[in-house]
Amino acid sequence: MSTTSTKPEIEVISQPDQEFLEKKGVFKWGTWGCDAGSFPWTYGENESAYLLAGKVTVTPTDGRKPATFRKGDFVTFPAGMSCTWDVEEAVHKHFKFF
Repeated sequence: MSTTSTKPEIEVISQPDQEFLEKKGVFKWGTWGCDAGSFPWTYGENESAYLLAGKVTVTPTDGRKPATFRKGDFVTFPAGMSCTWDVEEAVHKHFKFF
């Protein structure tokens, strides 16, 4: 029996350049933030986010790989994923659901 997940993983693009961000339209997206702490979350839709501040580890509850990301990283979360956000440093991000 295989334990490999066939579900989409969290995708982290570390420190993308300005051109990438402008093509995505990141700076026109909404913003959200939270203080350090931990909370559960379920993604009803895909989400892309660009971290303006902070450091986070997101651990899916279904066996997908955890992901750690920080200020300057671009992250995409797959729809249907339940996880725990462990916010090590207060977060401020641009985000877009799709």
